[in-house]
Amino acid sequence: MSSLDALSPEEQLVVTTVRDFVDREVRPVARELEHSDTYPGALIERMKELGVFGLAVPAEFGGTPVSTPCYVLVTEELARGWMSLAGAMGGHTVVAKLLLHFGTPEQRRRWLPRMATGEVRATMALTEPGGGSDLQALRTVARRDEEGGGYVVDGAKTWITNSRRSGLIALLCKTDPDAEPRHRGISVLLAEHGPGLTVSRDLPKLGYKGVESCELSFDGYRAPADALLGGAEGKGFGQMMKGLETGRLQVAARALGVARAAFEDALRYAQERESFGVPIWRHQSVGNYLADMATSLSAARQLTLHAAREADAGRRVDMEAGMAKLFASETAVRITLDAIRIHGGHGYSTEFDVERYFRDAPLMVVGEGTNEIQRTVIARQLVARGGTDL
Repeated sequence: MSSLDALSPEEQLVVTTVRDFVDREVRPVARELEHSDTYPGALIERMKELGVFGLAVPAEFGGTPVSTPCYVLVTEELARGWMSLAGAMGGHTVVAKLLLHFGTPEQRRRWLPRMATGEVRATMALTEPGGGSDLQALRTVARRDEEGGGYVVDGAKTWITNSRRSGLIALLCKTDPDAEPRHRGISVLLAEHGPGLTVSRDLPKLGYKGVESCELSFDGYRAPADALLGGAEGKGFGQMMKGLETGRLQVAARALGVARAAFEDALRYAQERESFGVPIWRHQSVGNYLADMATSLSAARQLTLHAAREADAGRRVDMEAGMAKLFASETAVRITLDAIRIHGGHGYSTEFDVERYFRDAPLMVVGEGTNEIQRTVIARQLVARGGTDL
């Protein structure tokens, strides 16, 4: 059964349209853009035209909403062409979900129509230079501005994707630094670029090229009172944890796309390349690699789609999304390395795409919460659920 068979005909068309876009327009240019670390402006514009940035936005706000399994498969297709393109819409989707689930009516009306078209692209600002995965250890503080109303923000964020070109930043910060437990003092501000907010530098990266990942500095940055997500302080940690369920599914889907691209390239190469008078797939060692790659990739996709279906059923999926992200990202690392093994010396050459997949794959291991954190989340949920909800 194809992964598409469970989708409606309309959603199948969405996935196949993105697949065709990737094959016709992305794959022919991805290698050159990636090696030169060039921002893919023309491809981003085409993604806007295709409605990719509105997949999590309800139709009443101008979006083209799809199920979470459909969203996963669209993300996989984009990442199969170039993982950076999937990253360009990942945080954007999480912010759209945050607005949809927690935003005030006015916040939804203000932002969602422009996010649906991609006129405004959004990103999350969570990670800090000294905090890593411990989001409760935030040092970015938003203090009430008693004179002008609103908040004055001071602090720093790092590894923020799309931050130069985003029109909206979902900023995780402390509105009550003395709160105990710590999560009760955390809020989300819907920040825009302006005085006091500086994109201080673009971070050099092993992979994930083309799309910027930056450091942000907040120095006396002022945000109006109505920038507080949902209008209530102290709700931000729970809001963002819910958003990260979508984020981790998106990272799992990115890993699927990279792993699939590596597998397909390796399978094709193993049929074309000959040694000792036969195609190399006929050698047991290479054939075994291919068999294991295909099996792991299929298992990772089913795990991710299961979590996506559970999310659409309205269930809590921090464990399921964590499992999908953990397994799919580790699978991507193994498959991309095995693709290099199958390509031999060519796999180490920048003239072949497998070296790019190999450089892109580790991001999914450490991004959106490291895999070590995912294991902790999974273990806690196993105990909380009694180990039976599998």
